[in-house]
Amino acid sequence: MRTSVYIDGFNLYYGAVKGTQYKWLDLEKMITALLGDQHELVQIKYFSAIVSGRFRGDRSPVNQQIYLRALESNPLIEVHLGHFLTHTVSMRLADRPSRSVREIKTEEKGSDVNLATHMLVDGFRDEYDCAVMITNDSDLAEPFRIVRDDLNKKVGVICPHKHLSKQLAKYAQFTKRVRAGLLSVSQLPDQVHDTKGVINKPPNW
Repeated sequence: MRTSVYIDGFNLYYGAVKGTQYKWLDLEKMITALLGDQHELVQIKYFSAIVSGRFRGDRSPVNQQIYLRALESNPLIEVHLGHFLTHTVSMRLADRPSRSVREIKTEEKGSDVNLATHMLVDGFRDEYDCAVMITNDSDLAEPFRIVRDDLNKKVGVICPHKHLSKQLAKYAQFTKRVRAGLLSVSQLPDQVHDTKGVINKPPNW
């Protein structure tokens, strides 16, 4: 079965990877272990946004760029980037509703829309028999339903969180879960090669 996988990068990170030593994640290896031999991976699309440093010396942006380059060394994987939007908002205090504070709010924008768009367009082009999302974002339930009901494709969810969204579960024909044990055995080698040279795993990852 021709299978395309669509990954919500931040949902995967915050649901399963953050706080672990398994950030150097081999996506193809993890997905293959979860789906098994009945699925022929035809493409893996990874949706994220470029992070900014939070403090002096923060290597998160550099590490992320290295990781994205490592992902793209795999011909099956495409990386698609959204962006961050920062603005000031007024928020009421929970214990004193008559008072409010102004805070800087940063939101990741574009990844869910990009993911839904690619999944639908690829489906209309008949590029897969089965679409799998790695996410727990209930906002993606409607495009997921369209792929299943209108395009007559098989659909599944790989959930990075402990509990799957009820909206996604309603339409998924099968579900899997990302567990720590799987992350530990789904790591890229310390050195990855692409057409530009050697990509080294960042220290302290």
